[in-house]
Amino acid sequence: MNFTRWSARLPGTQRRAAARTETGGSPAQRGDSVPAARAERLTPTFPDGVDGLPARAVLDSIPALVALVHGPDHRIAYVNDAYATAFGPRPTGAPAREALPELAEVGLLPLMDQVLRSARPRTVKSRKAPGGRSYTFTCTPVSLPLGGPAGDARDGGVLVFAADVTDHAEAAERLRASERSQRETAVTLQRSLLPQELEQPDDLRIAATYQPGGTDAAVGGDWYDVITLGGGRTALVIGDVMGRGVRAAAVMGQLRTAVRAYARLDLPPHEVLQLLDGLAAEIDASQIATCAYAVHDPNEGSLAYASAGHLPILVRDENGTIHRADEPTGPPLGTGGWLHTSGSVPLGPGSTAVLYTDGLVERRSEDIDEGVAALERALGGATGTPQVVCDRLIRALGVTADHDDDVAVLVLQQPARTGADAELFRNAALELLGGVEAAPRARAFATGVLASWRFPPDLLDLGVLAASELVANSLQHGTPPMRLRLRRTDRRLIIEVTDGDDHLPRRRRAEPVDESGRGIAIVATIASNWGSRRTPGGGKAVWCEFALPRA
Repeated sequence: MNFTRWSARLPGTQRRAAARTETGGSPAQRGDSVPAARAERLTPTFPDGVDGLPARAVLDSIPALVALVHGPDHRIAYVNDAYATAFGPRPTGAPAREALPELAEVGLLPLMDQVLRSARPRTVKSRKAPGGRSYTFTCTPVSLPLGGPAGDARDGGVLVFAADVTDHAEAAERLRASERSQRETAVTLQRSLLPQELEQPDDLRIAATYQPGGTDAAVGGDWYDVITLGGGRTALVIGDVMGRGVRAAAVMGQLRTAVRAYARLDLPPHEVLQLLDGLAAEIDASQIATCAYAVHDPNEGSLAYASAGHLPILVRDENGTIHRADEPTGPPLGTGGWLHTSGSVPLGPGSTAVLYTDGLVERRSEDIDEGVAALERALGGATGTPQVVCDRLIRALGVTADHDDDVAVLVLQQPARTGADAELFRNAALELLGGVEAAPRARAFATGVLASWRFPPDLLDLGVLAASELVANSLQHGTPPMRLRLRRTDRRLIIEVTDGDDHLPRRRRAEPVDESGRGIAIVATIASNWGSRRTPGGGKAVWCEFALPRA
C-alpha cells in the first residue's frame, strides 16, 4: 500500500513507522488492499477482513473519520478510533441505515449507493453532522473479500473518509453573515434615500418600483424622484450610480438631493444636468452615474428631457404607438467638460411614459438594444394604472427576486379626461398687445373666465387681483409678446403671464415713499405659491397658484 498521501498528514514518528511498514514484508503484509483517502481501487488478499491488515493502526491514528462498509445495504466492516470518538462505537456487520444514522442525516446513503453502482468516487463538501461539526465526505469504491480462499466470490465496498472542516465552515459562515449585514445596510440606506411617497401632480398619475438585486448581488445606486415645480409643471428624474454597496448608495443620495435643489431653480433639463455633472465630479471623480431628467408641462403637451448617458425614455401615445426618446444623449455625469442638450417627446392625454434603469433590460447574454426592444413590446401591451404597468413590465422582462442587478422603474400617465372630470381641467389664454387698455382688458378677461368656472366670489376676486398685478408688472418691466394664461385643475387655480424679457422678478420690500415695487409682494401674500422661470425661446414666465377648497 502506498502511504505517501497519508504520511504527509502524520507526525514524524508515525510517518517513519508508516514508511517502514510500506517497505517491509510481503505485499499482503504491506496492506495493499486498503485504499488511501482519495481512493484508488484496491484488492486485499486477507480473508480475515480489515482486522488482519497492518493499515488499521494507521487508520486508527489519523484524526479524520474513516468508515468501511460493504454490500448493497452498506454493512459496517470497520470504523476508526476518530469515528468512534465522534459518533460512538458501531457494531460490525450492521447495515449503515440502522447503525450509521449520522450518515443518513447528512444525506450520504444515496451517494454511497451511487458510488457502489458506478465504481467511481464522490465527494460532498461541508455537511453539518449531528453534534454541530462540519465534515467534507469522500466516498471511494473498494473491493473486499467475503471470506474463504483467494478467488472466491467478492463483494463491493465503500470507504467513507470525513475530514473535519468545522473551522473553515464557521469562517465561511461568518463571512456570509458579514456580507449579508453589509448588504442589508446598503439596502436600508438605499431605500431610505429613495422617496418614501411619490408626489402626485394634478395632471399626471405616477407610480415607481425599486427592486434590489438578489442576495448574491450587491446593492447598486439606482434612484428616481418626482418633483412638483409649480405652475402645473412636474420634473421626473431617474439615475444609476455605477458601482455597488454602501458607497454607491451614498453617492446616489447626494445626487438625488442635488437634483431636488437644482430643480427648484426651474431650469431647462440640460442645464440641470450640467450643474449635476460638475457636482458628481466633485463628490467622487472615480464614480460616474447616468441620469435622465424630464419636465412635463401640461400647457405644451410634451415631455422635455435631457439624458446623461441614460437609457431612452419610452412613450406610448393614446393610439398605442411607441416613441423612443433616444436623442439627444450626452455623456454620463462625472465625466466633466461636456455640454448637454435638451429634447422633447409628445405626451398628450392618454399617453404613458416609462423611465427605467439598465437592470430592467440588460442581460449578460444579450445586447442591451434587444432588452430595450423587449421593453417596447411589453409596454405596447401593458395597460392599467401606473402601478399595474410597473408590475407587468417587471414580470414581462423576467425580473425575479434573485435578479443580478438593481431595477428602478418610473411610470407616468396623463389621463384622457371626459365628462364631469374634464370640467375640472380648463385652460384659457389672452394675447396682450400692450398699451393702456391691456390691464383693463386682462382684468375683464380674468373676471369672465373665473366666473364661468364658477369659483366662489372671494377666490374670484383674489384671482382677478393676482392677474392684474402680474400683467401690470409685465407691462412695466417686460417686452412683447405678452400672454395671460389661466388654468384650473381639480386642486388649484394657476395664473401665468409670459413676456419677451428674460429678467426674472424678485420680491423686495417697498419703502413707504415708493410708487412701485409692490406687485410681486401682493401676489406672494395672497397666493398659495408663486415663482418665475425663463422660457426656452427667450423671455420669462411669472406664475402664481391658489389652492381650491376641497369638495
